[in-house]
Amino acid sequence: MTTTKDTTYEFRAARPEDTEAIEALDGSFTTSTVFHVAVTADGFALREVPVDPPLVKVFPEDDGSDEDDDAGADSRTFVAVGADGGLAGFATVSYSPWNQRLTIEDIEVAPDHRGRGVGRTLMDQAVDFARERGAGHIWLEVTNVNAPAIHAYRRMGFAFCGLDTALYQGTESEGEQALYMSMPCP
Repeated sequence: MTTTKDTTYEFRAARPEDTEAIEALDGSFTTSTVFHVAVTADGFALREVPVDPPLVKVFPEDDGSDEDDDAGADSRTFVAVGADGGLAGFATVSYSPWNQRLTIEDIEVAPDHRGRGVGRTLMDQAVDFARERGAGHIWLEVTNVNAPAIHAYRRMGFAFCGLDTALYQGTESEGEQALYMSMPCP
């Protein structure tokens, strides 16, 4: 059990019985700013801009097509369970030995548990796993409209390292850009 900001959580590896709660977790967010992406001759530039009314982003349901039923030793899902037994958040990670990269595949914190250190502690679990595997760096992808997550990742030590302007074409996130962030494994 770990107490973060006056709330007690159990942080642990996910169990099969957590699957339904993970799939049902509300990962939506509301933001009053987004990051405008400008592609330049030398790369890209970001500028945080206000949006009015605030943007409410609800992610589409995952169809599970890219999931691996036998994730193996190089993948983990960590969960945060509240004192009431409900799922407060989760992080799914995978390690690639060829480039010594730990990828944060997904990290979500339920709205009622945000701002309490749950995401940071889940990321700490991911960092511990990265160290166990010998990872040299940790990497993730985030949409340019998810300013709250971008700010959190920057506070955790992540820096921008790439852009994909086409990743979301033909999806419900059409018009958004994928930002890549990384940090050395601490």
